[in-house]
Amino acid sequence: MQTAARPYPAGGRVIFIGASTGGTDAIKQVLLGMPANAPPILIVQHMPEMFTGAFARRLDGLCALRVKEAEHGEAVVPGTAYIAPGHSHLLIRRAAAGGYACALSRGEPVNRHRPSVDVLFAAAAELAGPAAVGVLLTGMGKDGARGLLEMRQAGAWTIAQDARSCVVYGMPREAAVIGAACEVVPLDGIAQQVLRQVMSGGSRGSPGSPP
Repeated sequence: MQTAARPYPAGGRVIFIGASTGGTDAIKQVLLGMPANAPPILIVQHMPEMFTGAFARRLDGLCALRVKEAEHGEAVVPGTAYIAPGHSHLLIRRAAAGGYACALSRGEPVNRHRPSVDVLFAAAAELAGPAAVGVLLTGMGKDGARGLLEMRQAGAWTIAQDARSCVVYGMPREAAVIGAACEVVPLDGIAQQVLRQVMSGGSRGSPGSPP
């Protein structure tokens, strides 16, 4: 655990990613484009609990930043990506010592999923607001679309993967339809666009700005 690490300041940039069908390869491609000193990244991938730990370890061996399965109460720190365990929702919370911490919940499934992307994104909208960048990747259904809209309405910059590069254009399509995405981006350009936002401070999303 990294609970002894220096807390990441509340208000610092944080990246939130959600995915389902086809998401394991999509997440890998996004994380491979991230430097070792990237802002913290919290990830929900719809996946059974027996696979999420192995998924995190595989990515950790491939990526410049650290990748691990999230643990309840651990400090959120730069250079680390946190994968939601397959048995729990992943949220972000204020840490008692300052900064942010991961929180796990075994609450009821949302959109038939636990972990749910909507749960993570709603917490991001509430706590991180305009400091957040939200990314919704390939997947079946609509999980994450409403949460991405909440993030955009809270001032976050939001990105949906485009149809051509998706394995299943379900979740990102729902996000685009309801105006949740500030921009729609091919998979091979998402890491660059995320870094552009976090490095420059970028313009914040708003419900009235066009995708």
